Amino acid sequence: MSLVIVGSIGLDTIETPVGKVKDALGGSAVYGAIAASYFTKAFTVGVVGSDFPQEHIDLLKKHDICIDGLEIKDGMTFRWVGKYENWNQAQTLDTELNVFGDFNPTLPESCLSCNSLLLGNIHPDLQLKVLEQIKSYKYAAADTMNYWINGARDRLDEVIKRVDIVFINEEELKLYAREKSVYTAAEVVLSKGPKLLVLKRGEYGSVLISDELMFFAPAYPIVEVKDPTGAGDSFAGGFMGYLAQVGEMTQQNLKEACLYGTVMAALNVSEFSVIKLANHSFEHIKLMVEELKSWMKI
Repeated sequence: MSLVIVGSIGLDTIETPVGKVKDALGGSAVYGAIAASYFTKAFTVGVVGSDFPQEHIDLLKKHDICIDGLEIKDGMTFRWVGKYENWNQAQTLDTELNVFGDFNPTLPESCLSCNSLLLGNIHPDLQLKVLEQIKSYKYAAADTMNYWINGARDRLDEVIKRVDIVFINEEELKLYAREKSVYTAAEVVLSKGPKLLVLKRGEYGSVLISDELMFFAPAYPIVEVKDPTGAGDSFAGGFMGYLAQVGEMTQQNLKEACLYGTVMAALNVSEFSVIKLANHSFEHIKLMVEELKSWMKI
């Protein structure tokens, strides 16, 4: 089983109430692939500049992540500078697209016939380019954000029609559906074709919504949050990685995927960048899921 993840790869400078890092490894394709690598063979597709540190490539290889789709171009790697004055909203101080500004995802042969696909939060045009290249896959999922909903709605419509799973937060969902009720908005999205909507609710957890299922999961409690950057990507990577491992979208498998995604997000926010996410054992991840189940009494 395998999961291809297409998205951004960058170097982030982040300040939160508990500290600061400069040029730390980040990007949706990185967070998602590392989280997924605990469950299945992960393939990452993205672009970096010639300044991208070798140590970060070595880290991806350490997690047995296939980097056939990692393009290294002359120039500078995508950079993002952000500050959190509260945990729910990042203030963007600077964005340098650099080589990512000309990103044109081309899947290598090893990624064309994959089991599952996760389209990170990138322009819908790029997401569609990937969907047009895939030869066969069992499940495809897409993440999105307000910027694309406001600026590329028609293209995003096409993406949503062609994927099985949509990851989105409450604000984005209501904006996209032009509805004030979350559940009415969810019906709008599901009517376009996806089998499942995964509602990301940050510190309040997540909700799975389909025609046959509504499942509420709390966030895993973390004593000290250090950096929420990439939490949604880690959740999606863990969710899709588990789903790729088990192979079937049964209600029970979806619930399990949600809990594993929840734990991966919790690990991610426990430390800056991917430090905690990338340095954990699968046995401890399973233990955290069992703890979560015991608290939920399931």
